[in-house]
Amino acid sequence: MARVGRPRAATEANVQSWTIKETAALLRISTRTVERLVGAGALESYRVGRAVRIWARSVLAYQEGHRLEPTPAD
Repeated sequence: MARVGRPRAATEANVQSWTIKETAALLRISTRTVERLVGAGALESYRVGRAVRIWARSVLAYQEGHRLEPTPAD
């Protein structure tokens, strides 16, 4: 079985979508959490046969939408 490494940066032109495992590795979360995000509609995805692919732009949008704002130091 091939090992799943970190996917390349989404800014590269050749990266358009990732598998659940690749998305989980990129976000450093479990595959189950990625599946839940897909099921909730938080990540846009599509199927190729039985495999699920997640759009890179959707992952980037998710990250932007969950960015933490710095809090001012007192």
